[in-house]
Amino acid sequence: MRLYHFSEEPDIELFVPRVKANRTDMPPVVWAIDQKHEFTFYFPRDCPRIVYTRSEGISAEDEVKFFGLSKSDTIITVETGWYKIINETTLYRYMLPGDDFQLFDETAGYYIAEQTIEPLSVDPIHNLIEKLIAMNIEIRFTPNLYPLRDAILNSTLKNFGIHRFQNARKV
Repeated sequence: MRLYHFSEEPDIELFVPRVKANRTDMPPVVWAIDQKHEFTFYFPRDCPRIVYTRSEGISAEDEVKFFGLSKSDTIITVETGWYKIINETTLYRYMLPGDDFQLFDETAGYYIAEQTIEPLSVDPIHNLIEKLIAMNIEIRFTPNLYPLRDAILNSTLKNFGIHRFQNARKV
């Protein structure tokens, strides 16, 4: 199993467990993402974004509302103010030893380890938007994420992620 950690730092030699700001109820851990979900991290660290995927159980009304005429099964929406930053960012994908991690959230592809982790390798990732497009992921830009977040939270969508929302523009 391939697990990754994404960073804007090119030279991390060790990943030391730490308490995550929005998970203070957990012990210090190192976080990783599986290969299937790695695309959700093709963004600068602080970039607020909403990712949702077409899945069973969505109502016909919500199918039209959230997917409309799109042929893509995955849609990522980002605030327009992040467009230039995304285009100029180089990320570094650190490959981590999968045997050292335990599954934390299967739907999101998150894994955790309670010990210090040495990366196996690191690769720079450029042209983030082009990589997403090549994966048939639809990318949408909007001035503000709040209306979409509120609509999703009151919908039949079950497979979604709201990332770094604390950095979204205030309503």
